[in-house]
Amino acid sequence: MATILVVDDEVGIRELLSEILEDEGHTVRLAENAAAAREHRNRERPDLVLLDIWMPDIDGISLLKEWAASGQLTMPVVMMSGHATIDTAVEATRIGALEFLEKPITMQKLLATVKRALRASEPQSYARFAPLAIGRSATVVELRKRLSQYAQVNTPLLLRGEPGAMAELYARALHQPGVPFVVAGPALSEAPQSLLMQAAGGILFVDELASLSKAQQRGLAFIVPQAERQKVRLVSFTSRVHRQLVEECGFDEQLLAHLSQLVLALPPLRMQAEDIPDLAVSLLNQLVETRVTPPRTFSVAALNLLRQYSWPRNMEELHQVVRSAALGALEEEISAEDVQRVLPPEPQTPLALSASLLEQPLREAREAFERAYFEHHLARDISMSRLAEKSGLERTHLYRKLKALGLHVGKKEE
Repeated sequence: MATILVVDDEVGIRELLSEILEDEGHTVRLAENAAAAREHRNRERPDLVLLDIWMPDIDGISLLKEWAASGQLTMPVVMMSGHATIDTAVEATRIGALEFLEKPITMQKLLATVKRALRASEPQSYARFAPLAIGRSATVVELRKRLSQYAQVNTPLLLRGEPGAMAELYARALHQPGVPFVVAGPALSEAPQSLLMQAAGGILFVDELASLSKAQQRGLAFIVPQAERQKVRLVSFTSRVHRQLVEECGFDEQLLAHLSQLVLALPPLRMQAEDIPDLAVSLLNQLVETRVTPPRTFSVAALNLLRQYSWPRNMEELHQVVRSAALGALEEEISAEDVQRVLPPEPQTPLALSASLLEQPLREAREAFERAYFEHHLARDISMSRLAEKSGLERTHLYRKLKALGLHVGKKEE
């Protein structure tokens, strides 16, 4: 049986849920507010959390965001509320909540939801990475707004992006609470009708269209005309342009036209460089929480090195590099050298840098050069005293400059 953490400020609800769940053989932990829930989560990883949205100190949505950002959202979370709006429920799902329970909660609905949530966590560690909840850059803020807008309609949506974008993470942001989210796999060719039934009322996600076999394409063509009748929204992804899919992959033009009634471009990771340190820390915390790696932290120089890398394989490559650096580090703190060892080589000539800068307005070009200049030196773990001397800036001016450029500053002073 499972260990379930129930977080609610109403003692009557805590006791009622505890009694029902314990009768089913589960071990129940109780928390009356976010502070107590945080303490429980820091002490042990429950198999499931039932989390109330409205609480007096810190609300459930804020606590969910905190867990997502810190890499502690490694278990399914079901939100509970008697007053939440649909928008609130959608936001919770976008951050990483699995389902939403509306109060008053009947015993039948509670047990069915708990059963589904625990089943969802069985196949693998329930580490849910939520880049949309972590990112604060203008790029991510705009993407969040567009996904929120597209979540209001049921039209087929094609996500376009570079290889390694991990589009499923963004497709899940369209997911409404309490309905299926099904990832099409081999069943697309083997049992498309069954796949359609599983996704009824929810979302069917199809990853990289260019990788689909002819049999899978036929299965997708079978699903398309029935999707609307079953209230299934089709969301797909490709890193190829229309011409490549048709000419090189033999994709049917009519099928592609249906899948791309709405198109959303996913920005490459290099366009949200300021988010990369936070994303890397969240990924590392998840690895530690799920015991994939021993306790690890990043040095400031390591984070700056990650920030300045161009990530040609995007989020997928960031996952791989963080994991490799954490497993390969000899000390608890991952150094810039540890990161450098696992980063693929990225030759960059002054001519290439100059060519890109010359295409920008003077102010943006100067800022880009200054950021590259300071990232170069910070990645080498230089002290603030030496960096001030090298750059010809006073220490106070240097700190202001680094803060304005969004660069992480360590405490190395000598």
